[in-house]
Amino acid sequence: MNILKFMNAFFSDSAHWTGYDGIPTRLGEHVGYSLLALAIAAAIGLPVGLLTGHTGRGGNALAFIATAARALPSFGLLVLMFVILGLGLLPVMIPLVVLAIPPILVTTYEAMRSVDPSPVDAARGMGMQESRILFQVELPVALPLILSGLRSASIQIVSTATIAAYVSLGGLGRYIVDGLYQRNYEKVVGGATLVALMALVTLGLFWALNRFAVSAGVRRSS
Repeated sequence: MNILKFMNAFFSDSAHWTGYDGIPTRLGEHVGYSLLALAIAAAIGLPVGLLTGHTGRGGNALAFIATAARALPSFGLLVLMFVILGLGLLPVMIPLVVLAIPPILVTTYEAMRSVDPSPVDAARGMGMQESRILFQVELPVALPLILSGLRSASIQIVSTATIAAYVSLGGLGRYIVDGLYQRNYEKVVGGATLVALMALVTLGLFWALNRFAVSAGVRRSS
């Protein structure tokens, strides 16, 4: 198949493993963009989701915000931010963060609301502070679902961070954009393969995190 030939030609070419356009450099850039976008989205989505899920208030507003954010086209938002802000990292971060917040926010809220109210009521009856109830009673039980929201957001960011190449930044999208412009399909296939592999690695990392961070009893009940 041509795709396999393109993959073999791309990865066997030593020129693709060194220099500013080498795979290690582009991979590092892509990971950097993805981690930054995920950190910003988590810093916004997790606290809001935890608080609203704990209090049970704001669910309708969250659903509206999530629906509106999901309706925004990432590439269209990138172009708009580029026109307004010019070149730089900020026009790329805004669409990536907007894309990642809804799954984190909504899943965290739903995770908190799905916690069995019996131990929560018992903790309140014992006089436990609300902050301790949130972090010691509800969060450990809700953690698997919260991690699934973070996983979903991470996969979307990794897959969409290729748009950075459209505003002259780096990352794995450079191979796809430059390859299409040059009609070099080895680059296109190689870049797409690397993005797919990075998404699979991300899945593996969250699987390991789930095994490490979630207690065995909660995993079994989930």
